[in-house]
Amino acid sequence: MVAEQDYDVVVVGGGGAGLAAATSAAERGRSVLLLESEGELGGSTQLSAGMFTAAGTSVQKALGIEDSVERFFQHYMDLNQWLLKPGLVRRFCELTAPTLEWLLDLGVEVPARVSHDAHTPGLTRAGVEDVWRAHVPKDQGYGLVQVLDRARRARGVEAVLHTRVERLLLDDERVAGVVADGVELRAGAVVVASGGLAQDAALVERWFPDALRAGESLFVVAAPGSRGDHLAFGRQVDAAVAGEGWGLLLPTAQFVRSHHWQAGFPPVSRVHVNDHGRRFMDEDASYAVSGGLIDAQGGPAWMVFDEAARRALPEGYADWTPGRVEELVGEGAVLRADDLASLAARMDVPADRLVATVERWNDQLPHGSDPDFQRDQTLAAKGATQPPAPIASPPFHATRVLPAELVCTHAGLEIDASAAVLDERGRPIPGLFAAGEAGGGVLGNRYVGGGNAVANALTMGRLAGQNAASAS
Repeated sequence: MVAEQDYDVVVVGGGGAGLAAATSAAERGRSVLLLESEGELGGSTQLSAGMFTAAGTSVQKALGIEDSVERFFQHYMDLNQWLLKPGLVRRFCELTAPTLEWLLDLGVEVPARVSHDAHTPGLTRAGVEDVWRAHVPKDQGYGLVQVLDRARRARGVEAVLHTRVERLLLDDERVAGVVADGVELRAGAVVVASGGLAQDAALVERWFPDALRAGESLFVVAAPGSRGDHLAFGRQVDAAVAGEGWGLLLPTAQFVRSHHWQAGFPPVSRVHVNDHGRRFMDEDASYAVSGGLIDAQGGPAWMVFDEAARRALPEGYADWTPGRVEELVGEGAVLRADDLASLAARMDVPADRLVATVERWNDQLPHGSDPDFQRDQTLAAKGATQPPAPIASPPFHATRVLPAELVCTHAGLEIDASAAVLDERGRPIPGLFAAGEAGGGVLGNRYVGGGNAVANALTMGRLAGQNAASAS
């Protein structure tokens, strides 16, 4: 126990991980202070759909879905090519269901019904998982944050906004608090839950340089506080970093500059082709794998659609509307031609291959089958009741697609299965815990699917809070 403590536990960051950590530490009878650099709580969790990936939950069981920690662990490790520490990932997989049940007890609502999208409460498919594990809460990420914030307040946790932590306090080799706004705040343990680094361009270049391949199309949808503060704290104590070079980039059209909830959605009747004019993917493949599929082409990837698809776009979005696409044609961001051969010339792809690709697509998808890429199965999982219309109405359109929407970064302070931060020699640093994007080692080189980051934040945040309470 550190002498003259101001608090038992100080939590740095008031997003999902920080709120879970603060609440769980307070549940164990500890005095907790939560410091948030921005003007409101919630961080990137509040901006998300709130999906939570978990295995063996009451929601799954009520729907007759058999799942297990072992099954989840095997899938998670296989998808990430076993580049993650098995012990840490197994602990995460073990704790996802108990954490979801904890959230349900706090008041989060996830009804036991099938959901066909990321916005309807229930259980949905949001990745390439072998069974459905994505739990969609009522009111999405905002709803999660509201429930956690109520729990935080009910347990007497003080939250201070507009307060960015400058550095850690150290007593010999033990973390003993923080300095914020020039004020020393002593604590028995500190939980770093300050988010990722996506909002700092220099840190993105250093820790996730692959994002820069998007060039001018790159844009960030992470919370404003995602400025890499965890890395500065880690340098103070020689903390190891896990997840270098990893992060989540969502594929998007080259002209989009805002989250798809604002930008809108591309036409259902579209085909993605590479620079050989060949189709190479299920156009609705999960972003767990779709970015990698595009990158693997080794050249430009294109989305091709027709005039009927353009006209069928709904209004009310920033980019994917009939009028905006028309404007983009004039700006050159969307190519247009009266026939596919002429469009191929503008795209600089072989005309005969593009024509053959669209013909094959038209012979399959509009008739409800896709033997090549199984998109019919993906559409069915999304609740589609009608197959897409043919791509046959001139003029035809094309625009580049590429991974360019930066959602989260995975380079965090390396943690063990107790959420304790490890130093460069692999030893736990006394008094220091981390979770969410600030805690590296759970989010890997392949994003498991919708709900992976939220599950990591809340599960490891809860664990960090519990163990910080025990250490204080």
